[in-house]
Amino acid sequence: MWMANETHIRDLINRLARLDSAQGWTGDLNPTQLAMLSYLGQANRFSKSPSHVAEYLGTTRGTATQSLKSLQQKGYVAERRSEVDKRVISYELTVTGREMSRSPAPLQAAVSSLSTKERQTFHQLLQSALLDVLARNKGREFGLCKNCQHHQESNKGPYCALLDVELTRDEADQICYEQVSG
Repeated sequence: MWMANETHIRDLINRLARLDSAQGWTGDLNPTQLAMLSYLGQANRFSKSPSHVAEYLGTTRGTATQSLKSLQQKGYVAERRSEVDKRVISYELTVTGREMSRSPAPLQAAVSSLSTKERQTFHQLLQSALLDVLARNKGREFGLCKNCQHHQESNKGPYCALLDVELTRDEADQICYEQVSG
């Protein structure tokens, strides 16, 4: 009986990713720009700088900055400067950007055809593989805020002990740059 080895599994994952990206050209957006919109649509307010986008997507800060500027010119994102330090920039989705970030990706249809149990198992396996790659490369997890060791629930709602700030319920369900598995 034929047995899948590491190379075969890697090739399948890469091929799926490439096919998904190849089909991901939408209007005036390329797959990288769509990935950025998707990330910004899921990230909390502390995780939307060009360096955060770059690290999450595994690209350079320069590439992320140029892509974000292009998205801004196309009307998908708006640049925000920190009130405290004007050098600190982050990006927010515009209404058009939010709509595009919610567009289903081609691979989603294939994943949605799996049973709930298969999706859960698939998610756990991919998450485990991702965490292993990140650990080997000293990368960040970028997990959900509510799953972080710094996340707490107070009588006022969600709270980040690391940043010493109250969170909204929505932020607790968003991706955070500072996330550390609890």
